[in-house]
Amino acid sequence: MKRALLAALLLALPAFAHKASDSYLALSVEGKSVTAQWDLALRDLAEPMALDANGDGKITWGELQARQAEIAAWALAHLTISTEGSPCAPGPVALAVDAHSDGTYAVLRFALQCAAEPAALGIHYSLLFDSDALHRGLLRLTAGGETRTAVFAPATASQSFELRGQLASFVRAGAVQVFSSAGHLLFLLALLVPCVLRRQKGGWAWAARFPPALADAARVVAAFAVAHSITLSMAAFGFAHPPQHLVEAGIALSVAVAALDNLLPVIGARRWVVAFAFGLLHGFGFARSLLDGGLPRAGLLQALSIFNLGIELAVLAVAIVFLEGAFALRAAPQRLSLAAPGRPHRP
Repeated sequence: MKRALLAALLLALPAFAHKASDSYLALSVEGKSVTAQWDLALRDLAEPMALDANGDGKITWGELQARQAEIAAWALAHLTISTEGSPCAPGPVALAVDAHSDGTYAVLRFALQCAAEPAALGIHYSLLFDSDALHRGLLRLTAGGETRTAVFAPATASQSFELRGQLASFVRAGAVQVFSSAGHLLFLLALLVPCVLRRQKGGWAWAARFPPALADAARVVAAFAVAHSITLSMAAFGFAHPPQHLVEAGIALSVAVAALDNLLPVIGARRWVVAFAFGLLHGFGFARSLLDGGLPRAGLLQALSIFNLGIELAVLAVAIVFLEGAFALRAAPQRLSLAAPGRPHRP
């Protein structure tokens, strides 16, 4: 089981070492009207829309503009915004282009008219999910002076938003950032494994008691939390913007280092140092969707604090579930072919 876990950690690296496919949807609700800006990566539009008409490997403004109607129709076929079960009707779509940290995006701007002023907004998003399960739609919703964020994935394609209650929405968005990224989860789990199960001469051995294992895990989680909070804040306030491809590569490297340490233990009790060092990179990873999707300038510190709270709650939940599950398995080591402290390993 241990070898299978570590193999899974390493084999998963290629899946998230490259930039994920994202789109950015910004909605603003005013009375019965919802104004929208939807940023779609040209690389995601190129194949379904056949944008490169002359086949020269480049997409020009003329080629993009020539397919404006088809792009708008295709995109809106994968987005439904409704209130009280009644879809809001989209109006004409204007087209522009913009540069994000990972390339050029087509920008669709349009307005939707709802039958009544919405108290809640239902959104169904299904863009690219049939061909790319890793695609994410990053939402920024502004209503009543409050701004909230959310992430659309195949499992969360339909979501409903009360147009009040910013706290819960930002906490949820922070938690989703953790659970929707394999890199963050695998790094954390790889660092937590040695808290309860360590490689020694002759095989693997379980931690002797729960309190020391808990203290070890607490140091790792705390170091990770402090580190990613620092760089998340730095990015949000504009103090640092490292290239995204370097951040993604660093996150992949962090998983490899943490996983390999399970096989060839060299870090030992200094895993909290590794958690802190690589946690700085993970903080920039958490910040990416907020920066590209748009973080509210008004009340930025409060929004960041609430979002970070969601991240910390998710990380804490992962650690607690892992430790509880590991010690539950420890009660039956013979079924796992692992030796608990004081018990000889039996082939």
